[in-house]
Amino acid sequence: MLEVKLSTKNQIVLPREARNALSVQAGEKLLVVVRGGIVILLRKPQEYSSALRGIGKGIYPSDYLEKERSSWQ
Repeated sequence: MLEVKLSTKNQIVLPREARNALSVQAGEKLLVVVRGGIVILLRKPQEYSSALRGIGKGIYPSDYLEKERSSWQ
């Protein structure tokens, strides 16, 4: 487990292992997600549309859309 220290300016240095895992370099932006007491760092995508493409694939059964459309009539 890696350890970081919070500076007096509320800054931390991201350890090399974390930078390599995220494939980030100096000057790139990261997204910070806070869930309760857990903080998650994510690489900020270049385009959100391409980052989200296909995220819902397989959630609904294959005939779901046809059933929904038929219920509107």
